[in-house]
Amino acid sequence: MPKTDAAAVLKTVPLFAGLARNELNDVVDLARDELYSPGQDIVTEGQAGGPFFTITEGRADVIVHGNKVRELGPGSSFGEMALFEGSPRSATIRANTHVKALAITSWNFLALLQDNWDLTKKILAELSRRCAVDAVVEGLRRGEAKGTKKNS
Repeated sequence: MPKTDAAAVLKTVPLFAGLARNELNDVVDLARDELYSPGQDIVTEGQAGGPFFTITEGRADVIVHGNKVRELGPGSSFGEMALFEGSPRSATIRANTHVKALAITSWNFLALLQDNWDLTKKILAELSRRCAVDAVVEGLRRGEAKGTKKNS
């Protein structure tokens, strides 16, 4: 995939949305195109880490404990946890058409973060925003649960 197209795709990924063009190009330089056939597992639930992926063409199913929970298409990404912490995959992603995806390995991405503090701050800011949103959502869930209990 041409570098400009890859940068445009990655710009739509929330993790990379706040990056400047030159920073996006640095991330693109780490990415490689990977191709998958229908029925082929891109990642397998429970397996150790691996690359972060953004689908550029095709469709894939997200399967958790053997059950399809959603479908991914162009612009969908997965593998952020593996990118940062190498944790086991939380789902299987299985191509249901021919899939083309950009893949970024954790070791290359972490080396880029180590060498580029401005880019690292932007990535950390996005992760911090997500944590804040998750905390608010969790607080609302707990509040709703308390609001539905009857006091005796």
